[in-house]
Amino acid sequence: VVLDNASVHRCKLMRELRPIWEKRGLYLFFLPPYSPHLNIAEMLWRILKGKWLRPADYCSTESLLYATNRALAALGSELNINFAHAA
Repeated sequence: VVLDNASVHRCKLMRELRPIWEKRGLYLFFLPPYSPHLNIAEMLWRILKGKWLRPADYCSTESLLYATNRALAALGSELNINFAHAA
């Protein structure tokens, strides 16, 4: 599993569970700090915020969820994120 360096990913509970997960074959890999260009979720969220979501969409959790789902459905296969430049 590839994770960014959000504090929730580095909390005490995650550190305690990591050995258990590794025994089961689940390994955690952390992206380098300050590397949103490697994090597809960050790229997608930047696109959604910049092009698809309106200020009114942030009024409530429900409206943000609805607007995000609407935007993702509209994007369909239109979005292509290329990591080739990061190599």
